[in-house]
Amino acid sequence: MSFQIRPHKEFLVQPALPPELYRLSELAYNLLWVWEPNLRGMFRRLDPIAWRHSGHNPVLMLGQVPQASLAKAAADTRFLSLYKKACERLDAYMDSSTAAQSDKLIAYFSMEYGLAECLPVYSGGLGVLSGDHLKASSDLDLPLVGVGLLYQKGYLRQYLNQDGWQIEKSVENDFYTLPIRPVLQPDGSELIVSVNLPTGVAHIKAWIIQVGRVRLFLLDTNIPQNPSPELRNITDQLYGGDSDTRIRQEIVLGIGGLRVLGALGLKPTVFHMNEGHSAFLAVERIRLIMANDGLNFDEAVEAIRANSVFTTHTPVPAGIDLFDPGLLHYYFQAYCASAGFSFDALAGLGRRHPNDGGEHFSMAVLAIKTSCWRNGVSALHGEVSREMWQDLWPQLPPREVPITSVTNGVHVSTWLNGDLASVYDNFLQPDWRENTENKSTWDLIDDIPAEEIWEAHKKRKRQLITFVRSRATAAATLRKSSPTDIRRLSDILDPDVFTIGFARRFATYKRATLIFKDLPRLKRLLTNNRMPVQILVSGKAHPKDIPGKTLIREIVQLSRDPEISRRLVFVEDYSMQVARELVQGVDLWLNNPRRGEEACGTSGMKAALNGNPNLSVLDGWYDEAYETSGGWAIGDREPYSEDQDEMHTAAVLSLLENEIVPLYYSARADEVPHEWVRRMKLSLKNVTPQYDAKRMLNEYSSLLYNPAHDLAADIAAKNFQAAKTLAVWDKQVHEVWNRVRFVEVDGGPVSTIQTGKALPLRATIELAGLKPEDVRVEAVVGRIDADGNLEDSAVIALPVIEQQGTAFSFGREYSPLQTGRLGFAFRISSNHYRDPLTRPTNALLKWSD
Repeated sequence: MSFQIRPHKEFLVQPALPPELYRLSELAYNLLWVWEPNLRGMFRRLDPIAWRHSGHNPVLMLGQVPQASLAKAAADTRFLSLYKKACERLDAYMDSSTAAQSDKLIAYFSMEYGLAECLPVYSGGLGVLSGDHLKASSDLDLPLVGVGLLYQKGYLRQYLNQDGWQIEKSVENDFYTLPIRPVLQPDGSELIVSVNLPTGVAHIKAWIIQVGRVRLFLLDTNIPQNPSPELRNITDQLYGGDSDTRIRQEIVLGIGGLRVLGALGLKPTVFHMNEGHSAFLAVERIRLIMANDGLNFDEAVEAIRANSVFTTHTPVPAGIDLFDPGLLHYYFQAYCASAGFSFDALAGLGRRHPNDGGEHFSMAVLAIKTSCWRNGVSALHGEVSREMWQDLWPQLPPREVPITSVTNGVHVSTWLNGDLASVYDNFLQPDWRENTENKSTWDLIDDIPAEEIWEAHKKRKRQLITFVRSRATAAATLRKSSPTDIRRLSDILDPDVFTIGFARRFATYKRATLIFKDLPRLKRLLTNNRMPVQILVSGKAHPKDIPGKTLIREIVQLSRDPEISRRLVFVEDYSMQVARELVQGVDLWLNNPRRGEEACGTSGMKAALNGNPNLSVLDGWYDEAYETSGGWAIGDREPYSEDQDEMHTAAVLSLLENEIVPLYYSARADEVPHEWVRRMKLSLKNVTPQYDAKRMLNEYSSLLYNPAHDLAADIAAKNFQAAKTLAVWDKQVHEVWNRVRFVEVDGGPVSTIQTGKALPLRATIELAGLKPEDVRVEAVVGRIDADGNLEDSAVIALPVIEQQGTAFSFGREYSPLQTGRLGFAFRISSNHYRDPLTRPTNALLKWSD
């Protein structure tokens, strides 16, 4: 290592602002400017060049604007008017908050947050979703705080070499030029907490980002208090390093994050784990309740489950974080000993089979077992998740596995283009921005003249092409391409040509090269003289994903084919800024993953709320939205198989050739493709409210947050008496369950009945000393399939009707409304929490057969 100079003393230099503009820093440090046009426009007006060069970062920009420019702005009545309006908007937004008076507080933990392009602490969809979650929570005034990690390098920057191969470069984040500040304690010192690791004590500095009304706390280990590089580098890079690095990051996130909240005196009533990365927070909560409230391990697990929410985004097992048993033991043996519970007890919480010492420890299993409330991120992903985790409830059919779904949404104000917003200002109700999640807001879309929508779209498309040309020539210059190539790139694309966008992480399941499988046919489409087509592609591959990098290189090399080089462009270094330009400016959004492997996907939502229809596989959110979205479907609602690749390529090209492209270029007497705009209006009207992140947050509140908050209050009452009682009850039920048996079952004497006629359902069960309220007895009635199994079944609760010693009879009448061959079966389960949705993985269940 070369000689390094250490400073004797460090100090922070802040911009000297004129008294007339003293609140500029306050405005810069609240991310409300990300989605508030008045605030963003004010910063842009202050110095357009500095705004652009700062990467749209007002904190950095204020340090770069010359004092003379600031003084000039302070004397400019036009700018002062903008500044005054920005201050008034911030004050009105913040002062109207009542969240601080709520007895509810949601702590939202996520590994990454995509809030703004100048804050590169995200990699893709999960982070952008987390950012939109916070923004929508702010708009709804939800009492919520976020917790995450502050990465020194963030995620990779992408560069392509002359061959088109992805090269990764890391850019060091300078936290003191970002809209983020250290968390200060009452005495003015910085807040630092610590966690014990086998290699020493890891000290963690807390930073805060103000996201409108919501606070986001990010954790940083790259501080002088950590003497070794190993400790300082824990938060060095998102998704970097090996399993050792990952488990340390997740300890810091889950355990360290909880300790930061505790040090701040914050007492969440609901804990939301966005993916399993933060699930160690459940272990820390168990430790704290045992230490502070005198509960044993089983009681503490019952207590923390009550208000834990787990959202899974992973539709395939390969996406789950798994840790070797030896690695887990290395990091948690001492922790468990000091906490007062066995290592085996902890390890069992993260295993599908708790007693299998050789099984890897799963963060998702840990999150599932320590949560009452679990959800996937689309209706289809909920089905996939129930199938995926069914072996944790082996006696339940997949559709009854207690994992619900809340379909993702996007923050409309962040992703809607300004030209379309201006049209809305003229034609929608004045309060449309505050009511984007309400369907009635969008009924007036039909009243907007087609010419207005089309002109706004054309303007945004011209901006997109200018952006792509500038970005392409800059990238080519950086890699020292030839002058001829740079000139070619300065003239790519045509604003009058039908434009398809495809941008996402280059994982192989997303099938980025699907449309290129029939190259001759695609070339005919791109080079059609009368109805030409152009394609924009963007995205990054994980540094270790060689197949993903290979796909990128194939597309880049194809884009250099002279025959189509103006019609096919790969946009380097995909980011929030690139995503915004693409979803706002293309004509059609292409999405073709393997069905069932895209948990939700949100890029198509962003395109749709800008009036740009989708051409997509019926996966994730689009499986729910297709019929009313104004878009087109690739294939049917059938499971993916490899032979679909060729069929889907043909389907995409056929739809483009025969329906989509001709519709776009259809007769335009007044230069407006009215039938195309009709589809744009369908997209705007139906997709925008249904896939608004505020709708998503309202569903989280009603389905998960509010019930979790209420259940936690019940469980914690009288020094967690309900948790203690529940743990004792659970142990007693397990002790006698082997003696619980069906004595007699009865469905009446007849083998044929008419629809609407009553069928008596009755089961007599030996409860072995249990009370009827300790169990849930149900009849499962449904159609019998060709293999003799029940399908399309309904679950009917059976009340107790008679006692016979220690046996009880349960029953009721059932009147079938469907015809055909039906059947039923009886089952009994332990009545844990009295709600099947919160059923734990160790819940007991027996069938009559």
